Amino acid sequence: MKTKGPSENTVSLKAVAHGAPLEPGVYIMRDGENRIIYVGKARILRNRLASYFSGEKDIKTATLIAHARSIETIITANEYEALLLENTLVKQHSPKYNINLKDGKTYPVIRITAEDFPRIFRTRHILEDGSRYFGPFPNVSAVDTMLELIDKLFPLRKCGSSRNSRHGPFRKRTAPCMYYHIGRCEAPCCGRIDIETYGRHVERARKLLAGETESLIMELTEAMHRAAGEQRFERAVQLRDAVTAIGELSAENSVVDFDGEGRDYIAWAAEGVFTTFTVFSMRGGKMTGRDLFRTRSAAEEEESLETFIAAYYVPDRPPPPRIYLAGGRDFSGLERWFAGQFGHAPELCCPGEDSPGEERRHRAILAMARQNALEDLRQRLKERGAGPALDELVQALGLKTRPERIEGFDIAQLDGKHPVASLISFKNGVPDRKNYRYFKLRTVVGVVDDFAAMREAVRRRYSRLIREGKELPDLVLIDGGIGQVNAARGVFDELGMDSDVVGLAKRDEELWLPHAREPVRLSKRSEALKVLQFVRDETHRFATSFNQRLRSKDLFFPVLESVEGIGPKRAAAIMKAYQNLSAIAAAPAEDLAEQCGINAAAAKAVRAAAKLALEDQEAARRRLARGKGAGYGETRSADALAAEAAEPDYPPAGNPAAPESKPEPSP
Repeated sequence: MKTKGPSENTVSLKAVAHGAPLEPGVYIMRDGENRIIYVGKARILRNRLASYFSGEKDIKTATLIAHARSIETIITANEYEALLLENTLVKQHSPKYNINLKDGKTYPVIRITAEDFPRIFRTRHILEDGSRYFGPFPNVSAVDTMLELIDKLFPLRKCGSSRNSRHGPFRKRTAPCMYYHIGRCEAPCCGRIDIETYGRHVERARKLLAGETESLIMELTEAMHRAAGEQRFERAVQLRDAVTAIGELSAENSVVDFDGEGRDYIAWAAEGVFTTFTVFSMRGGKMTGRDLFRTRSAAEEEESLETFIAAYYVPDRPPPPRIYLAGGRDFSGLERWFAGQFGHAPELCCPGEDSPGEERRHRAILAMARQNALEDLRQRLKERGAGPALDELVQALGLKTRPERIEGFDIAQLDGKHPVASLISFKNGVPDRKNYRYFKLRTVVGVVDDFAAMREAVRRRYSRLIREGKELPDLVLIDGGIGQVNAARGVFDELGMDSDVVGLAKRDEELWLPHAREPVRLSKRSEALKVLQFVRDETHRFATSFNQRLRSKDLFFPVLESVEGIGPKRAAAIMKAYQNLSAIAAAPAEDLAEQCGINAAAAKAVRAAAKLALEDQEAARRRLARGKGAGYGETRSADALAAEAAEPDYPPAGNPAAPESKPEPSP
């Protein structure tokens, strides 16, 4: 294989950088022999990698890019985990261009000693003596805040062990020290507390460190509000800082822990025949890397997973004691396979949504693995394009030509009011938003007739394209069944169009061709079907958003018409000029008067009416939030819907719709 020259290679790496994820994570650069030469972290991977290829480069950066031949990324849950994973990978691989940049320090951890009366303290040294460790924590000051919080909440001993040893038995005393008298210790050195009672304090502290903090945070928050209500503001601030410290330090750490048992985390993402599997391996309490495997298979998900596992674990790569997999399923077949191949079966685990605190960490790692699989799948689909899906459409529907240009129609209306049609355009399976259009329908105002609405929209669109000699689509997708499809086909015949047309009915996702007796049914995994679903969903979104904007203006008109001297026509002119109540309320009175041809007194009255209406809307939102919360499925007021719909959507700025599809002036 011919080796790329530096300039050609730089262009390739630049393309990878600009297609990187917009999430936090770690990036790995490799040389021509696939050796890791640099490991870095980023809050936003794409931005960080793109910076290597923009502006002037110092010698270090130029040298690194000159030697790099590939870049791979590992997505993490946050920047903190990226920092920990970067630290682990640098120490594991000693990359050539990281050596002079890393000081080799380890991050501090919190230790609970393995004693009858344990101590809790910060350390950088890990001892294999049965102690429990939490962390590591890059934010040392936050660790100290957490330890101070534990010191205040739990009366644990402060004195060191005998002979200055942190893990030996502590020194017995005849009288308690100062900490006992100020309530910070219960004096186990003097026998003032038994092991069982002391152990309950330790367990509460352990839960705090393990992130099982929901009830404790609620308790502290209530105490904070009580202290503030009693004007004990210093105490309220202390409690607020305690809650903040818990939030910063109790987050689950997915890339480093102190569970020395080896384990793998397997997640996957699939689209059509493409599946990407991600394996995160934890060894010695640290994530040692990530493996990505790309497969093509028409098999069902469970069968694909079993096939992958059977191929992944071989004598040179035996399974660890535990394997974590996403989703609950029957693993009895895999367990028998492992036992037959390796003489033992690893524990196959599926942490559920309601798992306790310890299991939440495993669920977080699985989620991170799946995010990496999804990102790789996205890249695969981007590289491949929609060509095979379009070829599948030709075969499945018997089309005349490959549908490189697809246009979709949808109708939106409410009881015949404000009927609109949306037209969206796709080029090679990708939205072509500059060619999106909408139509305010004229022939079906006040009536509900989807067939007539479809005929009007199709006729207006394509009679103009034919008249102007412009390109016609290869395929037109109708959001509907056989009736809407036949209506569109009839218009095509009138205009002498040769384009194909198909309808996608929401019920059972059936495809209808003109004059067909039975629909075409494609597999739910079909890539051709997914392309048409994408087009259909986009047409529906576009039509609905425009219909809502029109209806929202009806809600605004009565507000303006309540002002003396402002009638329907004047209200429509004001709405046309300013689009929404917020813009009217913010406009200077003199500008409003000049723009809309009204006197100064009327302009001030219009502004005042708009402000009052906005205040009423805000009050309605607050009442709704108090009464029903902000969850899914809530019923929103008309004012809230109007405010949401007031902002413009498509066509995009700078790409105005064609004249025949612009909204007509309100009467």
